Amino acid sequence: MALTNQKVKPRPPVKWAGGKGQLLTQLIPLFPKRFCVYHEPFVGGGAVFFHLLPAQASLIDSNEELINFYLVVRDNLEELLKDLRRHVNERSYYYRIRALDPAKMDPVRRASRFLFLNKTAYNGLWRVNRKGQHNVPFGNYKNPTIIDEPNLRLVSSSLKNAEIILGDFALVLDRAESGDFVYFDPPYHPLSETSCFTGYTAAAFGEEEQKRLAAVFRELDRRGCLVMLSNSDTPFIKELYAGYDICAVQARRAINCRPDRRGPINEVVIRNYRC
Repeated sequence: MALTNQKVKPRPPVKWAGGKGQLLTQLIPLFPKRFCVYHEPFVGGGAVFFHLLPAQASLIDSNEELINFYLVVRDNLEELLKDLRRHVNERSYYYRIRALDPAKMDPVRRASRFLFLNKTAYNGLWRVNRKGQHNVPFGNYKNPTIIDEPNLRLVSSSLKNAEIILGDFALVLDRAESGDFVYFDPPYHPLSETSCFTGYTAAAFGEEEQKRLAAVFRELDRRGCLVMLSNSDTPFIKELYAGYDICAVQARRAINCRPDRRGPINEVVIRNYRC
């Protein structure tokens, strides 16, 4: 496994529901010791990618705003930094920017809007309704860090050799080969019917999608890829991946509509290999 020689590792540039930053100390012992190319089909905030800093990677996500943001950070950082400086942390301004149609914006302004909303929205949450419109209220933070230029420069550098792709997770099948490492961090199967967070994208990720993901996992296993997946600790998920190595990790849920449910909770990590 050849990693970049970047001495200082970047932090994830956006806050993302289910991000793996808090779990890294538990996940690191579970990563394969050696692999060829790294693939992450639900890249989200990219905590695992920014920890591993692989020399070659494909990063896939179905969220258009997120993928546009990563492309702009990689390819047009100076223009993004310039545009970010115009934002102000004010309620009326926030709702005016939130109401803009990102599809009618150029890539730089679109990425700037995305990062501004991510840093100033309530709880740093990115959530959209069925029409794909961001619908999180203003966060009322006194002094949010909208522009972290040193970290954005590290992020930009680490993305230079990464293929950044907008699309379905199954696109990994067009790229992954024997000896590659694939890490899946999908929208989790709900712990109950009343679980309330939805909306990374306008499309739902229900049981049929979880089954389709499991089929992709098995195909990658058949090819000789090293495959690791995080998900909820539910009977449905454990049944889907019966026969694979399944271990529990403990996470703290920071995003929930009920504050009393933001405590420690078990998740599972599923692998087709052992370290």
